Amino acid sequence: MPFDVKNPASASDYVASLPSDRKQAIAAVRSVIKRHLPKGYVETTQYGMISYVVPLSTYPDGYLGKKDVPLPYICLASQKNHMAVYLMCVYGDARLSQWFTTAWKKTGKKLDMGRSCLRFKSVDDLALNVLGEAIGRVSVKDYVTLYARKRGARDPAEKQAPAKKAGQKKVPGKKAAGRKTAR
Repeated sequence: MPFDVKNPASASDYVASLPSDRKQAIAAVRSVIKRHLPKGYVETTQYGMISYVVPLSTYPDGYLGKKDVPLPYICLASQKNHMAVYLMCVYGDARLSQWFTTAWKKTGKKLDMGRSCLRFKSVDDLALNVLGEAIGRVSVKDYVTLYARKRGARDPAEKQAPAKKAGQKKVPGKKAAGRKTAR
């Protein structure tokens, strides 16, 4: 069966399918992730990337309430114009994000990052020590608690409620959110 880049069977298959320059870079970053990953996260493939997730046995509500999709912690991908590490733990935690940005700047390396997406063209673009330390800072328990809080639950065991949109007001007597009211 040929390799399906959108749905690789394993992380090893994903890496093996890459061109040699990207194969080396992704393998090096994967090694850093695996070396620093706290116990309890599992390596898998998800959304066409190598993913490190909270298993469904630990967090059965799943990502975005999808009970068949494990909660992603970190993802690693070779994209069209760059490679990327998706650091959901940094995106979701303001203190960790501040620490990460400050520590990265101290290395002298340019930080090319969106909310969670750390983009790089070569492994030399990365401050691997900072990346590794950030990965190792968040236990599964702390990450699930942080995620559940962001999703609106007081406790990870509670049912997840959709987050309320900014500025959205409840209009008495109206069932559908977002419905315009004539004035």
